[in-house]
Amino acid sequence: MRAWQVPELGEPAAVLRAVDLEVPTPGPGQVTVRTLATAANFPDVLMCRGLYQIKPDLPFTPGVELCGEIVTVGEGVDGFAVGDRVLGGVALPHGGFAEYAVMNAAETFPAPSSLDDAQASSLFIGYQTGWFGLHRRAQLKAGETLLVHAAAGGVGSAAIQLGKAAGATVIGVVGGPAKAEVARALGADVVIDRHTEDFVEVVKAQTGGRGADVVYDPVGGETYKRSTKCIAFEGRILVVGFAGGTIQEVALNHALIKNYSIVGLHWGLYNRFDPAAVRACHADLTALADAGKVAPLVSERLSFDEVPDGLQRLADGSTVGRVVYQADR
Repeated sequence: MRAWQVPELGEPAAVLRAVDLEVPTPGPGQVTVRTLATAANFPDVLMCRGLYQIKPDLPFTPGVELCGEIVTVGEGVDGFAVGDRVLGGVALPHGGFAEYAVMNAAETFPAPSSLDDAQASSLFIGYQTGWFGLHRRAQLKAGETLLVHAAAGGVGSAAIQLGKAAGATVIGVVGGPAKAEVARALGADVVIDRHTEDFVEVVKAQTGGRGADVVYDPVGGETYKRSTKCIAFEGRILVVGFAGGTIQEVALNHALIKNYSIVGLHWGLYNRFDPAAVRACHADLTALADAGKVAPLVSERLSFDEVPDGLQRLADGSTVGRVVYQADR
């Protein structure tokens, strides 16, 4: 089979190599799938660079979430059969930027028939992160105001749709007019281009000076610090990641004075400590997809040869919407 491998660490476009490999065999509790579509994610970039918390041995194939068709079922796997169309997380080093991949059955779920392969491949990490962040950690309520940073990115775009489905007013912050169009298409009520507008002032103006009830922040650094200037009384700042490259220091006295909460989210821990909640989340996301309330916005469908360039553009911050490797059918 054809696969993209990382034999040494560095930028995706520089280190990814096309190779021919044997189709991988699933271990106990795993399934092998024929790849239908693989969504590009920032963790793929970080793993290429050697900067992610998960550091697979070299060489490995990136592509941490996918939609695939099961071709082999490993020992001890119940509930799945050859031919099932599924989505979920991969079992590294056999990631999704290949014609075949391996998935852990515990992180494998039926793919909603309401979504095509590329959309289904994008429903796992970003949407589960958004669901747990907004509902379980931040307790977002209907009628509240949700501020989403990096709103045209993978997790940000999911947060827009999930916020709207929950009945919130959603304000999205993006960088540039193309990303602003993506945020609008996803349903954001207000879109702020951070290159030309001060999101703090816009949020205050839109909320009559009250501020945002929930801030969804996958960026960190200065973005986090400025978010504390427009957080509402009893608001919640949800710390999702640090795509901006800087891990901020938090002034806890400011949280005390303004009476807001700083809430962390490491979604991957739910797979370890509360897998039943992950299954319930997938069931809810499937129902939302079937009702037309969430649908990943896939802006680019890459061929096999286009994977390194697409992943590099994601690394450089120049992509909009979801970028997905679409396998030949």
